[in-house]
Amino acid sequence: MATFREIVTKAVIGKGKKFFSNSYSMTPEVKVDTILGCWVINHKFRGHEKNDKIIIDGNFDVNMWYSYDNDTKTAVMTKTIHYQEEVKVKIKSDNDLSSDKDIIVRGLKQPNCIKVENKDDVIEFIIEKELGIEIVGETKVRIGIENDEELWEEIIDEELIQNVEKEIEESIEEDFI
Repeated sequence: MATFREIVTKAVIGKGKKFFSNSYSMTPEVKVDTILGCWVINHKFRGHEKNDKIIIDGNFDVNMWYSYDNDTKTAVMTKTIHYQEEVKVKIKSDNDLSSDKDIIVRGLKQPNCIKVENKDDVIEFIIEKELGIEIVGETKVRIGIENDEELWEEIIDEELIQNVEKEIEESIEEDFI
């Protein structure tokens, strides 16, 4: 008959992912003729819990490459974009014991510019990203304990082991090479 024990441990008690698509804009100092490229670098973020929601604070740099002066010159404009995303992650554990939780945020899809338009001397663009969130906290796990003592079925024969080792030593040819 099995009895049960409860173990208190840290485990993932909530997990989820969310896709974000946000619009931003930049105003260059010169009249832009053509958008040549847009890339996103230096993505940093961290999460914390507030009112049963996960708040993700982050930022990234957007580099916009464009031509001007009748497509004879190029320049790169850089802008740091700060964001705050709010996510509701369902707690999976019924045995949540602590209010002190660790929030782990991972970039599943790095920020990427998917659309850029030059409208009335303002560059408008859309950035997509996907973030994964894990909540780690203390929880209680119930396990079954067997009271039966484990039987030792295998008997070790020391004499047999010594005979095998002696056979191996005798079969080695020292003049092999």
